[in-house]
Amino acid sequence: MTSHGAFTFVLHTHMPYARLAGRWSHGEEWIHEAASETYIPLLQTLYDLIEKNIQFQLTIGITPILAEQLTDETILENLNSYLDDKIMAAKRDMYLFAEDNITELESLEAMAKTNGWFVQRNDDLKDGHLHYLAGWYKDFYKDVKDAFNNRFNGDIIGAFRKLQDDGYIEIITSAATHGYLPLLSTDSAIYAQLATGIANYEKHFGRKPKGIWLPECAYRPAYEDDDNKRKGIEAFLDDMGIKVFFSETHAVVGGNPVGIAAGDVIGPYGEIKRRYSVPRGQNNLAKRDTSTFSPYFVSNTHLGDEGVDNHSNVAVIARNNNSSAQVWSNEWGYPGDFDYREFHKKSGTSGLQYWRVTGEKIDLEHKDTYKPEWADYKIDQHAEHFAHLVGDLLRDHHQKSGHYGILASMYDTELFGHWWFEGIRWLGKIIEHLAQSEEIDLLTISNYLEQQPPTQAINLPESSWGTGGTHFTWDNGETHWMWQYIHDCEKRMQALAQKFSNPSDDEKLVLQQAARESLLLQSSDWEFLVTTGQARNYAIQRFSEHVDRFTRLANSLDAGKPDTSYAEELYELDNIFAEIDIRDFA
Repeated sequence: MTSHGAFTFVLHTHMPYARLAGRWSHGEEWIHEAASETYIPLLQTLYDLIEKNIQFQLTIGITPILAEQLTDETILENLNSYLDDKIMAAKRDMYLFAEDNITELESLEAMAKTNGWFVQRNDDLKDGHLHYLAGWYKDFYKDVKDAFNNRFNGDIIGAFRKLQDDGYIEIITSAATHGYLPLLSTDSAIYAQLATGIANYEKHFGRKPKGIWLPECAYRPAYEDDDNKRKGIEAFLDDMGIKVFFSETHAVVGGNPVGIAAGDVIGPYGEIKRRYSVPRGQNNLAKRDTSTFSPYFVSNTHLGDEGVDNHSNVAVIARNNNSSAQVWSNEWGYPGDFDYREFHKKSGTSGLQYWRVTGEKIDLEHKDTYKPEWADYKIDQHAEHFAHLVGDLLRDHHQKSGHYGILASMYDTELFGHWWFEGIRWLGKIIEHLAQSEEIDLLTISNYLEQQPPTQAINLPESSWGTGGTHFTWDNGETHWMWQYIHDCEKRMQALAQKFSNPSDDEKLVLQQAARESLLLQSSDWEFLVTTGQARNYAIQRFSEHVDRFTRLANSLDAGKPDTSYAEELYELDNIFAEIDIRDFA
């Protein structure tokens, strides 16, 4: 049987820069949660599939700033401490929840005495099922720790690199610190974000990247105003040898923003909807005869005729909303199933999550306890449903168009395991289902493009995955003040890089740290966290710290007295991108 088309998961893996920024509630704990609940379980699942001789390919983006954190000795050492804390918290709950008639009560009491748990057990806490769940969590975190230290030798990035080297995944890159490229005011800042990210990718993965996940799926075409003639984002990518990026659905096919851009989603991005809304139709684009099943070259010009005579060598592929919504949608997405683990309710004794979704709009206090075997049953059901959906969508496209299409189902990696606890196991089941299909090919995005290069070029509008499909999530009444600082620092960094084209050793040391701080203050995470209200004060503090650090370093250079001791002090805190090249900022 001839395949109807190809399928790839495109998983965007990113966390804010949090090294040495404290543990709870904001800081390194973000990285540790994602590593223990998402990254390591994902690696376990993929390596398990290989051991079962399942042949698969998928596309995984890892942002440079995350790769730097996942190879940092301090963060990895703290990850082991975090896992130890989780294991101990689960053991403590086992003691607190234990009923008087269980066989291991004596050993639990001895453990409590050894660890100094001077907590009086009482009848209100005794619960046989919670005791079982605490033991279940203890085993989960012990398994994760064993996999991290033994199966993957404490090297998460190295384990992903091996999967790419062996042909199972394609790792794509991103801008260095996830800067929001369309709103940067200088071409030098855009270039530095991309060039630094690509150099960092080569350091970690030993090759050049072919694809990129633009931060926040944010794109801007070329434009000209009274002061500037600016290249489109695709021109930068083309110059750097990048062959493909991804966009939201509406940017390619037109119409109203849907899915993530509409804000009606499960997970971290669902919070935006509660704070802001863009009236429906405000970013309504004209429908056109394009498809999420096809790649398109991106035209070099925003105005004029579309066509293959004036296009970049960079392809764009849009998110397939019909498949993606099965996970993202708040109304029918799988993670909202009543038998899956409830994310938002945590135990007051340990912070562990012992409850299930239970029902729609049920208050947290009325949630039922989690039943892992019920969730396992639903994972099988939903994996089979999704596999059939992918087959139906590709078959329908093939029958209507006669073309071998690509269905790219795009998600943030952290949705799986962290937000949707069962999501990693669901991914594994899906891959296993689709790998056995004779109608569907599992391909990385670059392998598909090598077989099926674009035959048409299109103009892309300004767009993002954010509210209304616009830049609003990152530039609004609460965040607009931040952009003046960003733009001022961009221009000053460019001037410094031009002024010190042949720096002394001291000047180079300070210039490199100033460049790191300039990249960090450009991170789109700070505006996002302010807009969503998830960590507003923390984000403002982190942003302001990087602005202040950059300014002090820049002042010392302009005064002819490069402050090397301060630069060295900051490198102990912000030691990213050792390979940073000042020429990229000029």
